[in-house]
Amino acid sequence: MNSRRSRAALFDGIEEGGVRAYSSSHEIDESSNDRAMEGLQDRVNFLKRLTGDIHEEVQNHNQMLNRMGNDMDSSRGILSGTVDRFKTVFETKSGRRMATLVASFLALFLLIYYMTR
Repeated sequence: MNSRRSRAALFDGIEEGGVRAYSSSHEIDESSNDRAMEGLQDRVNFLKRLTGDIHEEVQNHNQMLNRMGNDMDSSRGILSGTVDRFKTVFETKSGRRMATLVASFLALFLLIYYMTR
């Protein structure tokens, strides 16, 4: 909320075509030019800090996305290895029997577990 106010304040006093249009160049004195320059310098510094913060945030997000991509690649490798092992187990008739037996014991165990709870 505070940054919204400061962003809104950043552009206060700026009209189309530049900083406050005056009717005559004689009305602008040196002190008002200095104040306008200071105001512009403050706004430039604010924008510079803001863009630096945005750049840092983008870099952090890119690093996080790279880590997530690497993690996904490694888990994909592990999962494909597991699937290959299951394929070799199910290719043989005895492997299918063993898998059926393990699944039956697991189902029986879960049934007894939930019945005793």
